[in-house]
Amino acid sequence: MDVSELRKNAKVQLDGHPYVVVEFLFVKPGKGQGLYKCKLKNMITGAVLDRTWRSGEKFDPANVESRKMQYLFKDQNGFTFMDNESYEQVALADEIVGDDSAFLLDQISVDVLFYNDRPVGVTLPSHIVMTITECEPGVKGDTATNATKSATVETGHKIQVPLFIREGDKVKIDTRTGAYVERINT
Repeated sequence: MDVSELRKNAKVQLDGHPYVVVEFLFVKPGKGQGLYKCKLKNMITGAVLDRTWRSGEKFDPANVESRKMQYLFKDQNGFTFMDNESYEQVALADEIVGDDSAFLLDQISVDVLFYNDRPVGVTLPSHIVMTITECEPGVKGDTATNATKSATVETGHKIQVPLFIREGDKVKIDTRTGAYVERINT
């Protein structure tokens, strides 16, 4: 795998461990080769490290397998997912799911990543539709620019939404950034 193929959420293998790219930045100095600055998260231990590569360097892609699974519930053991084909249930610890837990709705289909038959991560759909459960009223006249207000969705996650959004509205959210995308008319 060439370093130019790196993107956010790309899976790579370094020193015998699988890593996922958390942040990615390409820097082209005035002279010389371009640099790829990445923040990588170990998919097993959760440790984060910074690495910089020069253009043209190569490394191995991580040997991870992705399985379609359905989110069932959360309990003291963590988050429980069910394989859509074999109906086998897998519990993932809170550390593995991480910030993605803010977007886990009952019965949602996700990709669970396995490294050597051990669950190491969850990949959500890029966009998800959620219902606003609580938000402050928008004040008329505060619309000179892209004014936003805080709102809470059904999982308890807080997002910034435009002033015209009200409680009960369905909104599309980008799960990669956690940002509001658009209101869904029903």
